[in-house]
Amino acid sequence: MPYWLQFLVQLSFSYVSTVAFAIIINVPRRALNFAGWAGAIGWIVYWVLTYDLDVGRMMGNLLGAFAIGICGMIFSRIKKMPVIIFNIPGLVPLVPGATAYQAVRALVLGQIDKASKLTVRVAMVAGAIAVGFMLAQLLAEQTYRHPVGGKYKA
Repeated sequence: MPYWLQFLVQLSFSYVSTVAFAIIINVPRRALNFAGWAGAIGWIVYWVLTYDLDVGRMMGNLLGAFAIGICGMIFSRIKKMPVIIFNIPGLVPLVPGATAYQAVRALVLGQIDKASKLTVRVAMVAGAIAVGFMLAQLLAEQTYRHPVGGKYKA
């Protein structure tokens, strides 16, 4: 399959899955398109870094979550809505659901070594996603223009 077609398939399915999850959790209708784009951009960052540039899953997840966090902040200012409306649905493509399922399945089947390895992988991916969001928040706080005097008025 040509690369451009793979890219298009990845982009479209990540967008659709993000919008579908946003509908399920009752995101306002006027935010659905931007929430879908946040998820699609985060997934494309992860996909390109992990499968094309071979930087590893953890770094791909971290930078994918960072991209979702930045998109969420930009979209929240454009739409004048809370950031969480764009960040939570945007996370859906990055969540390691299959790995978590495999870990639980291995545990039930008594394969303790395999289960512990997969559980550690799930925890590391979740940590990478959290750090990515934290870095996006830190960047936003550093670049945000504060009122005159540099402090908020009480």
